[in-house]
This record gives sequence, structure tokens and C-alpha cells, in this order.
Amino acid sequence: MRDLAQSGMTMLVVTHEIGFAREVGDLLCFMDGGVVVESGLPREVIASPREARTRALLEAVL
Repeated sequence: MRDLAQSGMTMLVVTHEIGFAREVGDLLCFMDGGVVVESGLPREVIASPREARTRALLEAVL
């Protein structure tokens, strides 16, 4: 998947692997209950989440 991402292939990937999402993603969407809670550049969302639900997940998995 990394090779495909680096080659420029457009992909929609659903993952709980935060490091992978940060490394290869162009846009990160955090969903809860089927609703997009927060989206943005992966490094920004992971480093400085704006929403409490996003922060709670990241605190639990990082």
C-alpha cells in the first residue's frame, strides 16, 4: 500500500493504524457512528485534534 500511495494512486483506506495514516495519507477523516467528526491533513489532525472524540481515540491508541 505504501508503494501504491507513493506512486500517486488514489485510495480510500479505512484503518486504525494511526502511524500509517499519518505517513501516507493526504487527508484524514475521523468518523464516529458513521459521521465525520473531524478531517484535515493527517499530521495536523493527529498532532492537534480539535474535537474531544478525536482526542479521546488518539489518547487511547497512541
